[in-house]
Amino acid sequence: TLESAAAPDGALHATPDAGDETRLFIRPPYQFRVVDRMITNFHLPRSTLLMGAAAFAGYKLTMRAYHDAIAHGYRFFSYGDAMVIL
Repeated sequence: TLESAAAPDGALHATPDAGDETRLFIRPPYQFRVVDRMITNFHLPRSTLLMGAAAFAGYKLTMRAYHDAIAHGYRFFSYGDAMVIL
């Protein structure tokens, strides 16, 4: 939602137009304009939520984090462990 509301320069402005649309997915190699940090769960492989994390952190870094999480027995799903991406 924040990315959809942002102007090309990253500025956020309140608009009276409630008819604006947003895309459902952010896919790599999306260039983020507003969001610069993310807290997210460890999502299941091949999920759309994992795709969003990969769009933010990059595919290779996200996959390295997942391999490390698996090696250390982290929990996945909604009530599992989380990661912060800076």
